Amino acid sequence: MDLADRIGDLVRPSMESMGYWLVRVQISGRQRPRLQIMAERADGKPMLVEDCADLSRAISAVLDVDDPISSAYTLEVSSPGIDRPLVRLDDYNRFAGLDARIELVRLIDGRRRFRGRLAGTCGDTVKLVVEGAELALAYADIRSAKLVLTDELLAARAPS
Repeated sequence: MDLADRIGDLVRPSMESMGYWLVRVQISGRQRPRLQIMAERADGKPMLVEDCADLSRAISAVLDVDDPISSAYTLEVSSPGIDRPLVRLDDYNRFAGLDARIELVRLIDGRRRFRGRLAGTCGDTVKLVVEGAELALAYADIRSAKLVLTDELLAARAPS
């Protein structure tokens, strides 16, 4: 288990008890690492600055007890944003019908990067429509994926 996964396992219970879902944990930098915790509200409402501040205090308390990062680091708590990363298999169903960019760990037909319309999942396979053809991408082969900022995405995420 890598450090980001370990930190996710440490902070997830507190976050969920507060009404938030953990989207992603990312660690970057060497001199003074930056620990980014990306979260969203479980009730589907937009994240506010106050939400991030509340989570930051709670996460800091959890990390102070376990101290998984031995050196000084900067904690950053943020929302995933409108063109959010797709990190869980369920994200591909949740955002089906919207455009996404997907990068794979291996080549398929000489390509590693794809942009197309999400068509959900089938088992552990992500379906992506690219230029009219449906591709089946193994979830395990996805290195990174995120929604593409389009007018359609803006309309879908606009408050009702």
